[in-house]
Amino acid sequence: MAERIITIVIIAISAAPMIILGIVQYNSKEPVGFWSGKEPPKSQQVTDVKAYNRRHGVMWIVYGLGFFPGFAPVIIWGEEFALIAVALFLIECIGGIFVMIAYHNKLNRRYLKE
Repeated sequence: MAERIITIVIIAISAAPMIILGIVQYNSKEPVGFWSGKEPPKSQQVTDVKAYNRRHGVMWIVYGLGFFPGFAPVIIWGEEFALIAVALFLIECIGGIFVMIAYHNKLNRRYLKE
């Protein structure tokens, strides 16, 4: 039982920064950024700042919450399913990043003025 609680705590600590970032971006009044070190677009460059920010925020929240199902086999059935959990977690982490990049590019095409 203690292992399951520790697993949940570790997942929560890992997911919290992404979920918090998503909430901050969702509520932001200025356009948000995606890439570290790259300036976010100016308000004049975005056709609908509120929708742009909300979609980015939801993207980060979903990514953070996606960490939990990956470890569900360990939490529900125990340690013998750890390998499956690690595989699911890696798929979420790595695959999720590629999905987020594609989605960010789609949002830029939709909301940024040319």
